[in-house]
Order: sequence, then structure tokens, then C-alpha cells
Amino acid sequence: MVGRFEAGKDTVQVLTEQAASHVGNIAGIITGAVRDVARETGDWMTELIEMREASGKAVADDERDTARSADDTAEH
Repeated sequence: MVGRFEAGKDTVQVLTEQAASHVGNIAGIITGAVRDVARETGDWMTELIEMREASGKAVADDERDTARSADDTAEH
């Protein structure tokens, strides 16, 4: 037969193991969420950079076209 002390010790041990397991699961969830947020933020920043570069190229193309039109008009 198990004494009161040993039964109490077993209860504390099981509760501690369960708590550690749950804390580990929660930490895994948080780690995954932080990873996902970092990935999404990085993807968003990449898209912003690409849009800025595309906008710059469009402005440069428009300026080139405008300059060509002005040169063509001046030649005639």
C-alpha cells in the first residue's frame, strides 16, 4: 500500500510533468506564430520593395518616352 507521502509526491510529479508538457506546447505555438509573423512581414516588405522598383522603372520609362516625343517634335 502506498503511503500518504508517496501518494502526494506522485501527484506533484504528475502535475509537474503535465505542466511542463503544456508549457512546452504553448511555447511551440508561440514560436510558430512568431515565425509565421516574421515570414509574412518579410514577404510584405519584399512586395513593397518590388512595387517601389516597378514604380521607379515606370517613371523612368515615361520620362524617356516624353524626352523622345519632345525630340521628335523638335526635329519636325
